[in-house]
Amino acid sequence: MLISNIRLKNWRNFQSLDLPLRDVSYVLGPNAIGKSNLLDALRFLRDVSKTQGGGLQVAVAERGGISKVRCLHARRDPEVEIDVEFSHELDQQPAAWRYVLAFKPEDKKPQRILVSREQVWKDGKQLLNRPDNKDAADVLLLTQTHLEQIQTNIKFREVVDFLSDITYLHLVPQLLRFGEKIGGHRLTDDPFGQGFLERLSKTSEKIRTSRLLKISKALSLAVPQFEDLRFVKDDMGHPHLEARYAHHRPNAGWQSEEHFSDGTLRLFGLLWALLEGSSMLLLEEPEISLNDAIVREIPLIVDRLQRDRKTKRQVLLTTHSDALLSNPGIDERGVVILETGKQGTTGRLVDTSERQALAAGLSVAEVVLPKTRPKNVSQLGLWQ
Repeated sequence: MLISNIRLKNWRNFQSLDLPLRDVSYVLGPNAIGKSNLLDALRFLRDVSKTQGGGLQVAVAERGGISKVRCLHARRDPEVEIDVEFSHELDQQPAAWRYVLAFKPEDKKPQRILVSREQVWKDGKQLLNRPDNKDAADVLLLTQTHLEQIQTNIKFREVVDFLSDITYLHLVPQLLRFGEKIGGHRLTDDPFGQGFLERLSKTSEKIRTSRLLKISKALSLAVPQFEDLRFVKDDMGHPHLEARYAHHRPNAGWQSEEHFSDGTLRLFGLLWALLEGSSMLLLEEPEISLNDAIVREIPLIVDRLQRDRKTKRQVLLTTHSDALLSNPGIDERGVVILETGKQGTTGRLVDTSERQALAAGLSVAEVVLPKTRPKNVSQLGLWQ
């Protein structure tokens, strides 16, 4: 299953947004336009759907409260809404599922966050429509969504499972290397990789070995002198990755993750994530720390690494990279351009003239990326 469309109302930068998504979608736009906030709308639904440590109230509070979530342009309408459609195949009509969640602060104290609308459709037939009579009799029920409650979401559990399994990855190499030494509070779902090695350790040996073999083949093409990859535990039982590089001594050349380059660690994290699950994968600027030659191949890596899988991961990624977007294999239907206006950020797909230029053989980097750059960026060098 995949998310085929997302609509936002009054969510952070977006007063109004309506975008179709593909199996792989590339989100482009200048800094501070809302690329991360678009990903966060889906992370928000993931957090709401969790039965433990999640829910609507926690998801809003973790983002700084309703004032931080609601669009600044929403002066008269206090309601925030996220509306997503799910399909089993691209271009499926009608969508297999549709979930709508709208919420706003209570009119009077204690000004709790209340569900103003929660709706679910399956194959065009409505299964849920709140508020209902029970909500009218007890307003406290509106502090929780049916999405987060096991006893009420049984009819659309497929949607719940998909949303709760969404993965966000923005791996920070230093956290992966020194996670044990750093310690401290670890964010829910560990989006920055502090416990990444623990995840590998908890994976069954058979599955872990199979994934490492596939990743080794990819790394051998991308990392100079790389030969092999293995998972080990030290004398204290702590998990480690080790890579072997070409060396004049037969059994030498093994290095632990502490000695991996930032780019190698980020590339490993990307490859592992693609193989790890079947729900949506959210990637933020995967090109960071990677050589342009590798970055250029990311679209093909995403495709090839999942080619033999029964269920591919849908991928939504943000990028500024000229190298990544120069890959000729990118489907222009998956290119999302965010633009700013008087009413906040808007989004669109490639237009007719851009599509014609791409059909003529130009790349997304040549046709679309220049339009996302700040107009006055060339004057930064003259600033005093």
